[in-house]
Parts: sequence; C-alpha cells; structure tokens
Amino acid sequence: MSVKVPLNLVSHPRRVASLYKNALRTLESWIWIRHVYRYNAILLRQRFEKNKDIKDLRIAKQLVIDGEKELFLNQHYLPRKFANSPGGVAYEREVVLPDWIVDYWHPSEKARYPHYFARREQRKKEYIEWYNKQYPDVKENSSSGH
Repeated sequence: MSVKVPLNLVSHPRRVASLYKNALRTLESWIWIRHVYRYNAILLRQRFEKNKDIKDLRIAKQLVIDGEKELFLNQHYLPRKFANSPGGVAYEREVVLPDWIVDYWHPSEKARYPHYFARREQRKKEYIEWYNKQYPDVKENSSSGH
C-alpha cells in the first residue's frame, strides 16, 4: 500500500510521474501476457505524451485528477506485489539473529576467523569500559537487590 501525501505538498511533475508509474503497475496486474502488456504500455505512454506540453496549470491539474479517478476505477482487485515489498509474500521474512549468538560458537568454529574474534573481544572490552564510565551507578544499584 502506498503512502498518501497531502496533494498540496507534491509538485505537479511528481504527481504525473506517480500517476504514470501506478498506471503501469495496474496495467501489469491486469495483463500477464508480455507482448500484450507492452503494447498497452506504449498506448498509455502515448496518452501521457499527448498532454505533456500543456502550459495551463489548471487544465494540467484537472487532467491529473481525471487520470487518478480513472486509475482508481480500473484498479485491480488483487494487485501484483514484489515479494520483498510491503504486502509481498517475503516481506520481513529474513531472520536477523542477535549478536550474542556468535559468543556461543564452538572454538573450532571461531578458529576459522581468528582476526574477527580477536577484534570482537577487544571491542567488547572497550564497550564494557565505556558503559561503566557512562553509567557508574548501575553496578551499585544492581548489587543492592533491586
């Protein structure tokens, strides 16, 4: 689903480009045969090219509003979505493992990457030192049983 921005904040060329892109995506949802889609995409582009030289902004704005209404009326009931885009089948499916899992690797696994783990241990020590300097009261409060 696209984000709706108030119309007065979007420039006219941006609205036209957005309308064209959304019209192409809608056309792509309706027509799966590649050469038929391409033919209709060319006809759509021709409609946009026919009106590109209109200088009167009132007429141009009305054309965009009419185009958006037409796009709304012709929208697909189940639009195609890219797999990794919001609403797609693979959106946010990648598992991001927490960093502490690497601490539980077997030593033979860690031996494959000695430079990485040496640097990792050094950075962990630096972080602990920084944390203790940044929050010196935490150790005192945590040992008092709260």
